[in-house]
Order: sequence, then structure tokens, then C-alpha cells
Amino acid sequence: MIDPHAPAPPGGPGTHRPSAAPDRAPLPVTPATGRFLVLVGVFVCAACGLVYELELVALASYLMGDSVTQASVVLSVMVFAMGLGSLAAKRLRHRAAAGFGMVEAVLALVGGCSALALYAVFAWTGDWGGAWTDGPRYLLVAFSLAIGILIGAEVPLLMVLIQRVRRQDPGGAVADLFAADYVGALVGGLAFPFLLLPLLGQLTGALVTGVVNAVAGGALVLGLFRRDLSPRGRWLLLVANVTVLGLLATALVLVDDFERAARNALFGAQVRVAVQTGAQEVVLTEGAGGRGRFPDLYLDGRLRVRGSEAQRYRAALVDPAMRGPHARVLVLGGGDGVAVREVLRRTGVRRVDVVDTDPGVVRLARTDPGLTALNGRALSDPRVRVTTQDVFARLRQARGQAPYDVVICDLPDPALTDSTKLYSQEFYGLVGRVLASRGRVAVHAGALSGRFWTVAATVRSAGLRVVPYRGSGGAGFVLAGWRSPELVPPAGGRALRPEPGYAPSTLVHPRY
Repeated sequence: MIDPHAPAPPGGPGTHRPSAAPDRAPLPVTPATGRFLVLVGVFVCAACGLVYELELVALASYLMGDSVTQASVVLSVMVFAMGLGSLAAKRLRHRAAAGFGMVEAVLALVGGCSALALYAVFAWTGDWGGAWTDGPRYLLVAFSLAIGILIGAEVPLLMVLIQRVRRQDPGGAVADLFAADYVGALVGGLAFPFLLLPLLGQLTGALVTGVVNAVAGGALVLGLFRRDLSPRGRWLLLVANVTVLGLLATALVLVDDFERAARNALFGAQVRVAVQTGAQEVVLTEGAGGRGRFPDLYLDGRLRVRGSEAQRYRAALVDPAMRGPHARVLVLGGGDGVAVREVLRRTGVRRVDVVDTDPGVVRLARTDPGLTALNGRALSDPRVRVTTQDVFARLRQARGQAPYDVVICDLPDPALTDSTKLYSQEFYGLVGRVLASRGRVAVHAGALSGRFWTVAATVRSAGLRVVPYRGSGGAGFVLAGWRSPELVPPAGGRALRPEPGYAPSTLVHPRY
């Protein structure tokens, strides 16, 4: 007689078969502690991932210009690659611990060395030309793709690991992971501009981030999920992490020597001074291939002042504007002091106000022997007052002040994304607001191209009368005023006939 209450035999009707997967060894900590450690790992890895992303954007903008384009390339490629990484991680779900450990080791190496490799390619191969003209851009896309794939593989594997700690509703697990991921991204995004970049610089900052990434990923897997790994798997993961940390540590020891060598290769001369200010990297080199009397000044890798040509260039900018009233002069930009020197050559100058964004440049212009020889210690003249402030903001705050007879716009090239607002209709509207009725404005407008004529159209759109002209070296300038200014071209220069058909640039529609 069969007892109806007796349990059914194994495999009998109505039997619920257990999962075919073997039971795993228990974790070395309680489920609550294990869940907390996984979320901490998610937080740290997310912060490191965003730092890699920002490092690529910042370095690419510094090396190749046009930050909007570089940011668009990095972000779009990386987001696409994260989708590929999520799909690829499906194959690693049954070995989630080992897969996550290897992904983090590779990500730490690739992300930590990405800035180093990008800078090396740009410095030593950037002038090859030919098929390799855009080599650094190809490498930027390759790193964005690789880092995106590795970051995208993290979340699916972490989803398996957090469920391994304690089974929970999938929606709740996803919410926990994404919350830790987004908070980590916030911390990484804020740490990069306010901590890593000013304190460590781009190369060292990326390497330190790689070290943190490797330690966090390796500690989480080898500490919490080591029983999910075979003895061989534990050794392989340990060797991989030690190798990655060794490579990153070696790079950290050699990074200063590497950076000096790359600078010398990039600038083609002996670097005398290289400092990272709060705003940019400032580099002074020995001018004229190391034999010049005056130094060359580079800001974020771009030539700002060529010592051998600085006085002639600034004279072409300043002298035409100084042929009218010039008792009060405003110099926008020009923290190097060369344009100020040209202003002070004229008799009758009573006051010169200089506005520059970077106090580091002003400090060098006052203290560096080469720059002080170039600018004649103009910034120490008692008639000169220097303000370190955003140029656009300074003009907005100038309402009600005495007008200026001359405004010299000695600003970076309009092709740079960060400078487009200083070549906008709104900006020259503010310039006109501080200009006297008989005053003159001189604008550096770059090489003679469509960009130059866009600058001229933009100045004209603010209501000023414009006379474009060319300097002796081929650079283009714009002289403007409320009244049509009479132009006396600089030596070797000439007035230009305006080219119609160019629309002005505005803050919300930059055309450079």
C-alpha cells in the first residue's frame, strides 16, 4: 500500500528537478557584506571608466584641437562599444568571476596607458604625413572602442556576481548596480578636473587611475569570489594583475622622462619651462631651434608667441589702432606682455588695462628672463594694470566705467572651440560698449581664409565699421571703430578688399 503522504521518488511525476549547475562554495563573508563589497567595486570601476573617457577627450582636444569634435568622437564610439561589450559578456556569464577579473585587468592596462600611447604617437609620428596624417585620430578611435567594450562587459558580469551573493529580484539588482555605477561616474567626473588633472597631470593621472582600477577589480574577485575560481584560474588572475600593476608602476616611474622626451620631439626644441596652470599647459622653448635670443611660447601645445617674430607681429596688430586717441588702452589677452610693450612705445599713453585668463602666463611674463627680455618688462610699468579673469565676463562687468580709446584683441585663434565665444557677435557688442566714440579696435583674425572673413563679418555685425588688412607675415587683422577708421598699413602689409557672403558668428551658432 502506498502512503499518499510519502515523498515522490526522485524523478517521479511532479518532481521539481534541481538546477544542473553544481552548488558553489559559500562566500567568505556574510551576504550583506558581500553585496556591499560588490557595490563598492561597481562604484570604483565606474569612476575609473569615466576618468579614462575624460582623459581621452581632454588629451585629444589638447593635441588635435576642436574639443567638440573630439568629445563627440570619443563619446559616440565609446557608447556604441559598450553595447558590443555587453553582448560579448554573455559568453562569460558561466565564469563571471574569472571573466570580470580579467576584464578589469585588461581595462586597467589599456585605460591607464591610453594617454601615454596617444601622446607618444602624436609626438613622434604626427609629422609623418601621407597615410598617417590622421594617425592619432585613428588611435583615439581604437582606444575609445577598446575601453568602451571593456566597460560594457562589466555590468552583465557584475549582475551575475551580485546574484551569486544573494538572490534577489532582477529589477532590484539592476537598480542597485546602476545606482552605484552612476554615483561612481559622478565622483570620477568631478575628480578628473578638480583633483587628478591639476595635481597629477594627464599622463600620471591616467596611470594612477589604472592602478586603482586593477587593485579594485583584483581584490574583489580574488578576495570575495576566489572559491569560484579553480586553482589554476586563481594563479592566472593573480599573475595577470601583478603584471599589469608592474607595468603601470614602471610607467609611473618613467613618465617624467617620457614626457620630457615627447615634448622635445613635439616642439622641436629644448623645453626650458613646462608648467600646468589651472587653465592650460604652458611651455617655453628655446626659440629658433634652440639658438634664438627670445623663447617660443606654447599654450596647450599650440604656438602662441614665436620669439623671433613676436615684435613684428604685435606691431602689425597694435600700431594701426594707436594712430588715433590712445590715452586709455584695453588689451584683451596678451598676458605674455608683448602687445603691451608695443602699446607703451607710443607717447601719451596714460593707462593700460590687461585682461588675461591665466595667471600662470602673467607670472611667467613677469619673471622668466626670456619673456621679460621679449616684452621689455612691460607688465611692471606703473601705467599697466593686469586682471586675471575670463575676458568675456570682464567685459560684461565693465558697464559704467570710463571708455577706452583703443581695444587690442590679442586672443587665441578663432578655430579653437574654447575661443569661439571671443569671436562672436555678442562679444564685439560688449567691446563696442566700452569703446569711446572715436576709439579703435584691433583684432587678430588668423590666416587669410574663410575664417578670417567670418571674423570681419562678425565685428561688422556688432555695428562697428571694419577695415581688414594683412600683416607682413601674411597674418590677417581687422581694424574697426564707430567711425570708419583710417588705416595706415604696417610695413610690408596692405589693406584688403572686403569679401561679401560671410555670415557672422554668434554664441549659439559658431561658424569657425
